[in-house]
Amino acid sequence: MLNSPITLSDAAASRLAALSASEGKPVLLRVAVDGGGCSGFQYRFDLVDSADDDDIRIENAGQAALVDEMSLVLLKGSEIDFIDELAGAEFKVRNPNARSSCGCGVSFSI
Repeated sequence: MLNSPITLSDAAASRLAALSASEGKPVLLRVAVDGGGCSGFQYRFDLVDSADDDDIRIENAGQAALVDEMSLVLLKGSEIDFIDELAGAEFKVRNPNARSSCGCGVSFSI
C-alpha cells in the first residue's frame, strides 16, 4: 500500500523473512487492536498464511503485515517493529496515538 499510514520497520521485515524461510512459505504478520487490557486496548499479533479481503497490507522488503480497517483508526502513524533484546524478542507497535500504556507494554489508551 503506497503512502501507508502505518509502516513496517526493517527489523520487523527481516524477522518475517526469517520466519518465512524457516516455515518454507511466506508468512504474514496480522496486527490488530482489541478492547481490553489494563489500559483499555491491547495489541494482538498473529502469523497467518493469507490476507482477508478487507485487510490493509503494509510492506517492506517483500514482507508484509496486515491490519484490519477497524484497527487502522487506532494505529494511524504507527510503526510495527521487531525488538530483539536480552529480556526477549517480540513484535512491537510504536504508536504515537497512545497517551499511556501499562507497565508491561501490552495495553494502551488513546
